[in-house]
Amino acid sequence: MRKQLMATVLIPLGLGLAGVVQAQSSNVSSQSSAELFYMIQQLQGDVRRLQGRVEEQQHEISRLQQQGRDRYVDLDQRILDLSKAIEARPEPAAASSGGAANASGGSGSQPVQPVKVYRSPEADEKQAYDEIISLIRNDKDYDTAISRLYDFVDKYPEGDLTVNAYYWLGEVYLAKPQPEQAKQAFTIVATRYSDHRKAPDAVYKLGVALDRLGEKDEAVRRMQSVVDRYPQSSAADLAKKYLDSAGS
Repeated sequence: MRKQLMATVLIPLGLGLAGVVQAQSSNVSSQSSAELFYMIQQLQGDVRRLQGRVEEQQHEISRLQQQGRDRYVDLDQRILDLSKAIEARPEPAAASSGGAANASGGSGSQPVQPVKVYRSPEADEKQAYDEIISLIRNDKDYDTAISRLYDFVDKYPEGDLTVNAYYWLGEVYLAKPQPEQAKQAFTIVATRYSDHRKAPDAVYKLGVALDRLGEKDEAVRRMQSVVDRYPQSSAADLAKKYLDSAGS
């Protein structure tokens, strides 16, 4: 009888303790789940904040790159304005009398431009240039090529391929098409490097860019300067065709 009484007391007590333990275990599990969920939320928030910072930095980089290009455009426009002012001055009598331009059948307003030999490229410079040309001709990746061309002329100034890089910058802008930017690039070659072998092509392409911008009179003037200053170049032949079609 005593054993039955003890069993009657102990069994419910044991079940009660088991329930308490199970409840505590359930509470611990719920608390752990809540903490894990909170940690996940925190990590997701950190990721979102980092993504926001990356996007802000990318935007800032793009803004700085655009500012740099805008400075180039502003500088090139000043060069163009200066070039126009210089060319508007009357030529000295000695420069226009009996010059090679008259002998070539040109207008005689400008002497034939001699060609200068520029600094030869180093191996790494040539490799960088070839990679850019591949981007243009093979990949047609004009945006990347433009960025690489700006980097190139910054890193390798005043060399033979530097002038080529400016010229190709104009070609890429024409292809995009962004004729205003092309005009600025070709202007650099036409004015700053007028004695380079790419100058005749650059002046001709400057005329093309001006024509596309609707600046017909200035385009004709540039085409005529190709004929006068670079009469033996293939660009002069193309300029003559333009002038014939324009009725000049």
